[in-house]
Amino acid sequence: MTEPAEVTPPARRWPLIPTILVLAAVAVMIALGVWQLQRKTEKEALIALYQRNTAMSALVTYPKLPPVADALLFRKSSIVCLEPVRWDPRSGTDRKGTAGIRMIADCRTGAEGPGVLVDVGISDDFAPPQWKGGTVQGTIVPGPEQPTVMERAIGKAAPARAMLIADTPVAGLRASAVPSAENTPNNHLAYAGQWFLFAVAALVIYILAVRRRWRT
Repeated sequence: MTEPAEVTPPARRWPLIPTILVLAAVAVMIALGVWQLQRKTEKEALIALYQRNTAMSALVTYPKLPPVADALLFRKSSIVCLEPVRWDPRSGTDRKGTAGIRMIADCRTGAEGPGVLVDVGISDDFAPPQWKGGTVQGTIVPGPEQPTVMERAIGKAAPARAMLIADTPVAGLRASAVPSAENTPNNHLAYAGQWFLFAVAALVIYILAVRRRWRT
């Protein structure tokens, strides 16, 4: 009586198309992580530039038209506000850390052309100050209306205006806190770590899924 022939198990092969897709996705994640590391280096250089700008006391010409050059941010400047044409109250703090309402004036500086945003101080309520304009000296900072991440991603980000934070507040207000160059967001190392973690997780999950398929 002849014995039954042994059944040879099928060769274990990696599924071609799914493997290619997973490896492509992992490659993209790794590339994004490397790009975030490059952005980290660029942001560190930008923060160092802002720190040098903060240490300078010489006045520069105020940038009325966006985009604002990085070399001008956190520098001292002076403008002549002929008339505040609009007030934009926003939450903020004074230089002692007390919360309040930032009084941001959109100032007319000439017969035509764009105006200048000026933070003239912190108030305890939303009532605009009785200020008719004048010469203002202060620090150039990014304006309050910055483009969102989504607008930047889809290429529809309008250049943001700058703003001048007055060194001396108008009568009845407290001096607004000036943002520090060190407060510039630099989360790119964390983003890079997330992308690398996603790549490892995707690879491990795929390998486990294929091995489970082999067992069944």
